[in-house]
Amino acid sequence: MASITSRPPPAVSPSAASTSVSASSAVLSTSTILTSVNSTKDSDSQTDDSQTIRFTKVRDLFNRIDHTSGDSLTVISMVLPFYFYMRENQGRRYRFCDYDSNSQILIITITTDLHKQLHKRLYNKFLGQVHNMGLLDNWKDIGSTTLLGQQGQSGKEGDSAGGPMPQRTTKGSWPTLVIEAGFSQTLGQLYLIMKRWFSMSNHEVKIVLLIKFDGTRILLEKWEEEVAVRPGATTTRHSLQHPTPVLRQSITITQNATTDPISYNVTRGALVLSFRLLFLRDPGPGEGDLVFSVQELETYAEVVWAQM
Repeated sequence: MASITSRPPPAVSPSAASTSVSASSAVLSTSTILTSVNSTKDSDSQTDDSQTIRFTKVRDLFNRIDHTSGDSLTVISMVLPFYFYMRENQGRRYRFCDYDSNSQILIITITTDLHKQLHKRLYNKFLGQVHNMGLLDNWKDIGSTTLLGQQGQSGKEGDSAGGPMPQRTTKGSWPTLVIEAGFSQTLGQLYLIMKRWFSMSNHEVKIVLLIKFDGTRILLEKWEEEVAVRPGATTTRHSLQHPTPVLRQSITITQNATTDPISYNVTRGALVLSFRLLFLRDPGPGEGDLVFSVQELETYAEVVWAQM
């Protein structure tokens, strides 16, 4: 049960207008966010627990968090003062995945054991490879640190995240790698979260790894960005467009319960993370891309399914 031990909630009505962010400067519009949140509810099998509620009172929201069985809760009409207040009083069972003051939408992640295994198991394997290269002292684990954008009017907290040192050492530095996982979260929510990582960081985030588990399969998607050039245009400053997210890898893992012991099928091979994008430099001797083999992904899947 989340406890409130600091100052009382701000005396602001939930219906009051939040600190304004112009529509032109908003990372994503209200309609875009609401569409993304609901876009896959008909196609995802685990959507009953991915709930959307309207904010009324702090106590009511804490109570709803405590009694949510899934790993995601979407809150609308969350004005900025209440977001700051609740962030100061966060409990260990949840974190504020994404907040946008322009739309007043807050996505809360409930840190269930299953949710933690989905992202933490893979991130720990990543840290092991970094250690084997002798680079653990050159990597900053950002974890679920709150990172602010939009002049402090939007906030992000990743499941697992990190970046190289010294480039990303200072407080508030954005990670190069973010891992976001979801069980009751829809793919629409995960895509929204991924896009906002890139845009809110002003494209300092280089890789977003999405993990979606629906009880029957694990979907791993590796997203990066690339700069598109208008067809027929020469590569000039004016012809280049803003970087856009691009799906670089999609891996599906399924369980075969008919074998003894139970086996796991990994499609489309190993997961590969670019050293250059992670560390913002070329690899040196003994360094290279970080590779999660098919066998490692099978072992990862076994641990995830054991949480069911």
